[in-house]
Amino acid sequence: MRTPWINENLAAAEIDILLVQDNHADADLAMRALVKGGVGARTRWVQDGVEALDFVNGSGDFTARDSNDLPKLVLLDLKMPRLDGFDVLRALKGNARTRSIPVVVLTSSNRSHDVAECYRLGANSYVTKPIDVDSLATIIIHVATYWLNVNQAPT
Repeated sequence: MRTPWINENLAAAEIDILLVQDNHADADLAMRALVKGGVGARTRWVQDGVEALDFVNGSGDFTARDSNDLPKLVLLDLKMPRLDGFDVLRALKGNARTRSIPVVVLTSSNRSHDVAECYRLGANSYVTKPIDVDSLATIIIHVATYWLNVNQAPT
């Protein structure tokens, strides 16, 4: 079930953030934080790694979108069904077309092995979700604001 207030009718070229999160409550919290921070209106939420790669590659349910219109940021959970965040990260960073998309791993795992593996695979940042909802919302706003408004992305 999709969060009802998420605008899924955005044209692919209008997407700034691809939120990859299987937990509906976490996705809802992230979307609300992004909207509050002024960067959520152009966010697309997908529920697992298969949907994430289909979106980026213009395949599966997303064959109508132009695969050249890449998101400016991917917020990626690690533990998901069908295809986990490690596999998504491996696919994105292993492809010359998608390698430059900033990927921020946003997960509840603080295992040092997970952190090391994500950086080895090319993650641009690794953020462990705090338990406190307000702290998580603040972190999400800061992360998105940095990558969309402060960071100088390649053209």
